[in-house]
Amino acid sequence: MKKKLKVLALFDAIAPTTIDQDLSAELKTEDWKTEAHVLKALAELGYETGYLAIFDNLDPLQQKLQSFEPDVIFNLADQFKNNRAFDQHIASFLAMHGVPFTGCGSTGLTLCKHKGISKKILSYHRIHTPDFVTIARGKRFARPKRLKFPILVKPLKEEASLGISQASFVETDEQFKERVQFIHEKYDNDVIAEEYIEGRELYVSILGNHRLDVFPIRELVFKEVPPDEPKIATYKAKWDEAYRKRWGLQNQFAEGLDPALVRKIEQTCRRIYHLLTIDGYARIDLRVTPNNEVYFIEANPNPILAADEDFAQSALKSELPYPQLIERIIRLGLNTVRD
Repeated sequence: MKKKLKVLALFDAIAPTTIDQDLSAELKTEDWKTEAHVLKALAELGYETGYLAIFDNLDPLQQKLQSFEPDVIFNLADQFKNNRAFDQHIASFLAMHGVPFTGCGSTGLTLCKHKGISKKILSYHRIHTPDFVTIARGKRFARPKRLKFPILVKPLKEEASLGISQASFVETDEQFKERVQFIHEKYDNDVIAEEYIEGRELYVSILGNHRLDVFPIRELVFKEVPPDEPKIATYKAKWDEAYRKRWGLQNQFAEGLDPALVRKIEQTCRRIYHLLTIDGYARIDLRVTPNNEVYFIEANPNPILAADEDFAQSALKSELPYPQLIERIIRLGLNTVRD
């Protein structure tokens, strides 16, 4: 009889946890939707499954590895001590212990987290990126003359549009200075200030290591935003349902893209994926101008994996149902060589 694969689902928590903590209440909430969906899929697939949430101590993870002896870890832990910059270190910890795990390794996570480094790498390889400058905390700064308005001022290493609002769109040096200072102080984060690219906001989901599946393109559409207003994927635009309804913001499959442009986008995103050494699965965020110029905005390894979010919806459009998507991600994790 074939041995059941043992899968340990690894989560992050916002407070200290214990090794055998019951998370059934949390798994019924919206904040734990992804974790709940993944556990349900693992059950449907017939895997022997355990789970663990970590906060500020890796001892419980060490103990769980010894007691449960998983064949693979389904890694959904993207922060430690409420700090998302530590996701790369979690991946390093797992790699050093020789346990296969899903998703991206530490190098890809590091390169993608630092929006300035990822743009430098890609621009070197002639992939269009917005002109930008990074501004470290505690340093005197002024806008370089080459950086033309309008400009988007964002945290350098945050995710999920944290720190991005309508005030991030600046058109004067005074606004530029104020927003940089705000991000330095409010988010304790360095800044990336980049040229605003007018165009369509596209999301491209990719699955694989060497051979890549590029799923149908999704788009954030701004139906009620006036034509002369900036169209920005702010934090509210992504996560505030009342705000999204008021401005007619919807995530949907991109319509009306020329087939030649789709091929160009897919080819560009494959190059981005490999150049940034991404493993497992990722979402690439792009802007496409009215002249069909493709601009890289950022790469998101290990994007949100809930069944109703962009990545899983794109996979489903490619006739890959959610449980089979989870199984593909596990198989990729098992077969990834972690150097």
